[in-house]
Amino acid sequence: MARSSRPLAAIALAAAALAVASCGGSSAPVAVQAAPGPFAWLRPVPPPTGWTVDRLPSGTAGIARPPGWHRIRTDPGTVSTAVLGPHGAIRGYLNATPLSGAETLANWAHFRPAHNRAEGDRSVRTEAAATGLRFPAGTGSCVVDRYSTVTARYREIACLVRGSHATTVIVAAAQPQDWARLAPVLRRSVASFST
Repeated sequence: MARSSRPLAAIALAAAALAVASCGGSSAPVAVQAAPGPFAWLRPVPPPTGWTVDRLPSGTAGIARPPGWHRIRTDPGTVSTAVLGPHGAIRGYLNATPLSGAETLANWAHFRPAHNRAEGDRSVRTEAAATGLRFPAGTGSCVVDRYSTVTARYREIACLVRGSHATTVIVAAAQPQDWARLAPVLRRSVASFST
């Protein structure tokens, strides 16, 4: 009998240790770390020194742009910046737009691709989506997708961010041939988005 009780005691001790470890593993400090999977790069950070923060006309949110990127004219109430290629073609694009439709943090993964299709984009393909992502002043849901316009193809990071003062859509996009070069800049702008 003494032999059979030792293995049972060892199993009970191991189970208790596992239970304690798993409780500690779900504590708040883990949530502060980078998002999992394709959004592991998303860590709330301030804009790098030398970047300009362009604010929405309402003043409620700002998107950071690196040196060499310029403001471009887009829809009223929004702010957009871009890096242009030959003949004025947009190679990289950053945009912040106030919440204006039925988008929510919960439906963003479906809403954004459907919105792109409704605007006439073709071959829309979602590569990744996540909710509960942390930003410097709020939480958000993001997708990474690809699509074709009438004149070009783009890959984008599109996020819906809810802050204490406003909910804002942010888009960071580049043509596929420029993605490897521009992705670090696009990701850093998204990660430093503030509301």
